[in-house]
Amino acid sequence: MPSVSTGHALDLEKFLKSLKGQPLEASVNSLISLLKRRQIKGSEPCAVATAHILLQVVARSKWHDVDSLLINVSRTGRKLVDAQPNELVIGNIVRRVLGLIRDEASEDRGDTADESASDAPTPTDIVPPTSISQQWSSKRFDSANSVAPPARPPIVSSYSSINPPKSLFHLLSTSPPADGDVSPFRNSGSSTPTWRGNSGQIHALRSEVIDGIEEIKDEISQVDDQIAASAEVQIHPGDLVLVHQPSTTVERFILRAAQKRKFTVLIAMAPPRRHSAETQHTTFRKKLSAAGITVVNVMNGGLMAYMSRVNKVIIGARAIVATGGVVADAGSAAIARAAKEQGAAVVVLSGVYKLSPESPFDESSLIEWGDSSTFVSFADGPLVCGAEIRTALTELIPPELVDTYITNLGTHSRDHLSSLISDHYKREDADFHIWEGALP
Repeated sequence: MPSVSTGHALDLEKFLKSLKGQPLEASVNSLISLLKRRQIKGSEPCAVATAHILLQVVARSKWHDVDSLLINVSRTGRKLVDAQPNELVIGNIVRRVLGLIRDEASEDRGDTADESASDAPTPTDIVPPTSISQQWSSKRFDSANSVAPPARPPIVSSYSSINPPKSLFHLLSTSPPADGDVSPFRNSGSSTPTWRGNSGQIHALRSEVIDGIEEIKDEISQVDDQIAASAEVQIHPGDLVLVHQPSTTVERFILRAAQKRKFTVLIAMAPPRRHSAETQHTTFRKKLSAAGITVVNVMNGGLMAYMSRVNKVIIGARAIVATGGVVADAGSAAIARAAKEQGAAVVVLSGVYKLSPESPFDESSLIEWGDSSTFVSFADGPLVCGAEIRTALTELIPPELVDTYITNLGTHSRDHLSSLISDHYKREDADFHIWEGALP
């Protein structure tokens, strides 16, 4: 993932400041426009913007029960996903918030059920008739002077107080639910409550969900530092480390290792674009040089000359799909394949919020295409008219080329990703965008 430019950071900052001074619907439309025009792009800026707008939806939208809140969040999330489908983190944050709502509502529903059932007999208090008879019969044989057993408890009345009998009158008098009450979120699982709470319960649920979204925002802001904590274990003294288009996460990871390790860093860079006099990653190279780290700049075309000496390849992920495939900057897949052939370890750095439960059938849908005019302009004449030039900004690294995934929760193998997905997402929220199409 490329570093967030100053312009995109300013656009995100302006958007966050504008949330307090405009209506909710205007804020949602503003974010949709920024995503479509790519004025907010990159995994972290998109995740931060999504978390902020969903917090506004929970705090300011009108809802009277859990279903209506889930529909509001799902509808807003669908609009954001449609605005920029290549940013998988948008859907990830929406799923995290939906799961958070279900968890908090389940806790509230459990507390209410405990209070209402406190006076009713519990299943453990009801003893089957056979066990009662056996108990008294055993006592009769143990003592010759035993007294007559007391009358049996009214089992039928106790049972009917818990499970009232179903008569034909009861079945006919029960009215079916109205069409307006049908919701794709209703009765979708044990973690999906369908209560309509009073104002106090709604206020408590709103506060709990807002606190949960704030924790998600804090998690996103701390990801880079938590991943960098594993740098000293992964990089050893004397290693030759190759990084490709280092993101902010990769830069912090390398700089943390440079505090106690001495090694060499190869920075693989893309060819310079037209009318671009800016040298790539200048600040990063200066920080490494100040730490005593040897830095070598290599163009993508000359990497094979160094690959036999490389110990580790470190790649920053834009997103990770359920199969373990990594969406990264264009050129990363060729580097990972070359490293695999030479026996070098491929390490992917990614926050958990970038791990997506999606596994698209069409891998080409994950590729983002950029503007070819930075390489070829219309002044080239016949070249532009006689050739179709496509510039890929991202590509998918096959999971078999990746050795280790390092997240803010530690180091993982490919087989462990499924457990991470199940811990952070609920099954009923995996296809929230499909349910949105059926909503009124």
